[in-house]
Amino acid sequence: MDDSVSVGVLSLHNSKETKAILNAVEALGHTGVWLREENLCVDLEDGTATMDPNVDVIANRLLLSKTEHPAELLGLALSLSELRPMLNRPRNVLTAFHKFATATTLADSDVQLPDATLALDADRLNAEKSKYGDEVVYKTAIGTHGGGTWKISADEQVNPRIGERYAFLQQLIERDSERHQDLRIYVVDGEIVGTMRRFAPENDWRTNVALGGAVEGVEDLPDAAAEMAVDAADTIGLDYAGVDLVEGANGWHLLEVNPTAGFKGLFKATGVSPAPYVAKLAIETAGAEVDDERVAELAGTLDDSMPETVITEPERQTDETTTIGYTEDVLVSGTSGTERVSAKSDTGAARTSIDTRLAAEIGAGPIKSMTKVRSGSVKSGQSRPVVDIVVGVGGDRHTVAASLEDRSHMNYQLLLGRDILQHYQVDVRRRSDVEQSGEE
Repeated sequence: MDDSVSVGVLSLHNSKETKAILNAVEALGHTGVWLREENLCVDLEDGTATMDPNVDVIANRLLLSKTEHPAELLGLALSLSELRPMLNRPRNVLTAFHKFATATTLADSDVQLPDATLALDADRLNAEKSKYGDEVVYKTAIGTHGGGTWKISADEQVNPRIGERYAFLQQLIERDSERHQDLRIYVVDGEIVGTMRRFAPENDWRTNVALGGAVEGVEDLPDAAAEMAVDAADTIGLDYAGVDLVEGANGWHLLEVNPTAGFKGLFKATGVSPAPYVAKLAIETAGAEVDDERVAELAGTLDDSMPETVITEPERQTDETTTIGYTEDVLVSGTSGTERVSAKSDTGAARTSIDTRLAAEIGAGPIKSMTKVRSGSVKSGQSRPVVDIVVGVGGDRHTVAASLEDRSHMNYQLLLGRDILQHYQVDVRRRSDVEQSGEE
């Protein structure tokens, strides 16, 4: 009798974590199936729903934070969760990926949270800011990889929205140290499988690995931090999650519960991959048994190669790369406003740059570092301040560190560099604006 089960991993993006989970399922003697656009179909006929591929259980790895309409993906996951058991169910994922919803869900628990304020009126939000002291964290309720997060001073004015996303104030939890640091604790099925300490890169205070933060493994995790991480994941209702904690003067505080936390940084720091533990939970949920020693053995390798069961690699993002013009209408946002402007695409520029007046209007900043820019007129280069802005191109949002410069004598207040253009194809024949003379 064949006791094997099939585990579907629901992921529409080309994910290393998805590959690692699928490979772990196969290595544990079961069948892994990548549920994606190329193969997923649900059919309703005569009151009966059938799903193809016909898997026994689904591990939800849909990435909601970067999509323009997360409700579409949540609806998809909800549809499938009505047909099969699902790890990280949609309702719980919704709570986790909306940071303020995470906070309100945990408000009556034993998990300690930074104080926070969400107000939909700008005057009310700014009036509340004074209670947080000289500095406060200002962040979008939905964000990823450190995007949409600023540390601002008490006298800076903010808006309740950044672009099309709501934002809120949060108490800054910081201890005296040379580098800002926090913990990422990965929890699967109520057990901690690995912990890393993350350090902010130079000239920044955010610790995200995607922003260049350094990591190291943690073997002596304090009991209070461990209990808080497990309690947070359990209260939110996630089967697996990366839980972020920061230590303050009065103990540990929860920053975030990430339902689609990456594996790369954790494996680099600890030598432990969460993938086999996620695979084990999925297989057991489907009713099969798993050898724990084999799981621990597999966890010593992060196998994110293309699974043999996947006939063609899903490359939808590459095959259907969005094309933008030599000039493009975009939304640019800071902490206090959003403007729609015509931006120029410059594939020769490594970094996006913004006019100082426009930066002041939207509240770009604060200044996080200085960068040296070379130009034909100044061969030795110029030093320019660098500030965080959010640029909306079509349905995508990009948080980038843009250089400040006086562009008042130029036609375009915003220049898109390769930090944004790497995600697009540029058609120099296409323009969003009326043909202009005196091109810069």
